Amino acid sequence: MKRSEMLVVTGVGGAAMLASAAWPGRAWATPDEARAYIASTLGPGTPVEGKVTLEVPDIAENGANVPVTITVDSPMTESAYVKTILLVADGNPNPGVARFDLSPANGKASIECRIRLAQTENVIAIAQLNDGSLWSATKHVKVTIGGCGG
Repeated sequence: MKRSEMLVVTGVGGAAMLASAAWPGRAWATPDEARAYIASTLGPGTPVEGKVTLEVPDIAENGANVPVTITVDSPMTESAYVKTILLVADGNPNPGVARFDLSPANGKASIECRIRLAQTENVIAIAQLNDGSLWSATKHVKVTIGGCGG
């Protein structure tokens, strides 16, 4: 079969079928699913705003490559340190973007990375300290082009 014949056969219906196979039912997670993901990953507890600094641009001109810096106010000693930093995007198909497990040997609780955002959405950083407390910061990021569908 020639390429032109294949395009006619599949057409728009074929593209829609492929898209629905990738994300059955819908394309994006809901904020409730993001909260459920956080609870299933870090356990029970409600994150409290504070101790976490989240640096993300207000407007991401390219959702496929968004710089993120997360810093947690913690001494990173044997008695008090950040165990886990969870990065969540509540509008992505899978809200869990990244998980970073730390120890006092890291010296400081600071992460720099780049993420992909599907659309305009909230980026949430949650830090779990060794005492089990959860701290967070949230930033609403507007995605103008690129990304998974923005």
